[in-house]
Amino acid sequence: MEALDNLVKTHQLNHESPDQTEFDGMVSAATAKLADVQLAGLSTDSQFTLAYGAAHALALAALRWHGYRSDKRFIVFQCLKHTLQFEDARWRVLDQCHRRRNLAEYEGHLDIDAQLLAELIALADELLLRVTALGPVR
Repeated sequence: MEALDNLVKTHQLNHESPDQTEFDGMVSAATAKLADVQLAGLSTDSQFTLAYGAAHALALAALRWHGYRSDKRFIVFQCLKHTLQFEDARWRVLDQCHRRRNLAEYEGHLDIDAQLLAELIALADELLLRVTALGPVR
């Protein structure tokens, strides 16, 4: 994981031994959020918030599985290229969702179209499959 080790050198990531309980908790929380996304009657904003939260928890779980941690949300998504071999175009959609989330969180402006929401949910579902395929923490 040379690329991730380089991020440690620049203080974007930290080495930290993975923890099975933490990993399982992140996967469980993400699974619950993805189930809730499907509840009838939820607003687009709520669906986006739940799907984004699930995607972030799963991206962080993948990073933690490999023995790294970051306190910067955007780095967690960028690291998917290395932790789960996500193609650039795919993690960049998550990065776009991160920017939209920040606009909503810090400026009160949430502009989510149906296409972006559908992509986010599909990517979160794929993250769940890939993260669970990692198996137990080593």
